[in-house]
Amino acid sequence: MLELKLDRNRFKAQSAESASNHADYYRNLDWKKRLEVANYLNSIAYQYSLNSPPKMDKLKFSARSIQQHG
Repeated sequence: MLELKLDRNRFKAQSAESASNHADYYRNLDWKKRLEVANYLNSIAYQYSLNSPPKMDKLKFSARSIQQHG
């Protein structure tokens, strides 16, 4: 089993107030940059490369018309 360790050199001690300022930073980014950040975080969480994300399994989804036929 993979054992994960926290890299303590990547983080800094900060107050709760200064940590909460991150939300303001991301809120002020334009939507394209926020989308890039979300894509990056997903790549970390699901362990895939940003340059080659996994393909969607289209067999898991189906499309149908909203209109009733009959």
